[in-house]
Amino acid sequence: MSTNKEDKSGLAIGGMTMVGVGVGLIFVRSNPILMAACIIIGIGLGLVIASLISSKQEKA
Repeated sequence: MSTNKEDKSGLAIGGMTMVGVGVGLIFVRSNPILMAACIIIGIGLGLVIASLISSKQEKA
């Protein structure tokens, strides 16, 4: 991964993890396992978005 200051792909992982935590907090009272699932889904989506962002930057 490049250390370019223009590279914003690393923010996608943390941002989507925070979205997963937020969504997980909604479901924590009904089913605590859903909180863990939401966090894992958030990390996965963040990785996908980060790879898309970095691949677009390499083409330019």
